[in-house]
Amino acid sequence: MRPLYFWYSISNSHNQWIPVVRDITSLRQKRSFFKAREVGIPGVLIMGFLKRLRHSQAWKRMFYERLSEPIHLNIISMFVWLFGSYRKKCEYDLVLRSHHAYALYMAADRAITHNKKRVTIVEFGVSTGAGLMNMQKIAENITKDTGIEFDIYGFDTGDGMPPPISYKDHPDLYQEGDFPMDFDKLQRELHSNTTLVIGEIAETLPKFCEQDFSSSPIAFLSIDVDYYSSTVAALKVLDMEADQYLPMVVVYLDDVEDPLHNSWCGELAAVNEFTDEHVYRKIERHTFLRGYRIFKNARWIDHIFFAHILDHPHRSDLTSTRANIILDNPHIR
Repeated sequence: MRPLYFWYSISNSHNQWIPVVRDITSLRQKRSFFKAREVGIPGVLIMGFLKRLRHSQAWKRMFYERLSEPIHLNIISMFVWLFGSYRKKCEYDLVLRSHHAYALYMAADRAITHNKKRVTIVEFGVSTGAGLMNMQKIAENITKDTGIEFDIYGFDTGDGMPPPISYKDHPDLYQEGDFPMDFDKLQRELHSNTTLVIGEIAETLPKFCEQDFSSSPIAFLSIDVDYYSSTVAALKVLDMEADQYLPMVVVYLDDVEDPLHNSWCGELAAVNEFTDEHVYRKIERHTFLRGYRIFKNARWIDHIFFAHILDHPHRSDLTSTRANIILDNPHIR
């Protein structure tokens, strides 16, 4: 007897939605079934979701982050998932890796404000490439919504993590060879606007920074390199001229959540030292972000920081010609 069935839809060449049923056992026997080109994106998302639920950590996270939220918000989310726009789904954290959705929409909206047609986003620490591919998909949807194009770069050694240098690299948590990449398989899945930069960050970043990003300013940095030393190397991407960035760059720090992470080791130590050493480049957490989110228990919120480019021309313009801001006083008749 077959243990479990589920329904989903795929689109045929005539753009008609066709219901399809498969059992989990037979799907596991056909790994090629997981390819998006064979089942369509909806099928892949469902299978990916079911695969994640096999891990106890996924259930724990769902309980603490989602089911602990007010029930009416979860009910509304069902309707948003079925009928809402892509932006609305992102606002309700219905997109895989919501921190990417938040950061990329922020980048696109800021780009529009500053009359830019495209922006650059960079991931330090690609590993298997799941995050990079996720950003590709989110970027594609946001481009359809906003018209803003994305240039995506992923930095990685390709061979896993290098050896730790000192206690600041958290050798108690990470070691050489962790998180290796299958370069050939990942390269086949990347879009034309996505570039892998393979090698030690300290060696590959200087050449990257020789490019001119003024027409596609850097708008988002995802830092998932675990080590203090690697984060120090990655943050040098913020040492270019001010016009190479948007005035405010979203920064996602992945490795700040474990109880052993602290402000004197790892990514947090590197960020704090960078901020202390730079006059016009400051990185700090967005302390009020939680208040702006519909679902406030999501852990990714505490991973979001902003790099403020204080010498950016937009921040230094003392001759603004916009109309003055005038407030109404409701207590005066």
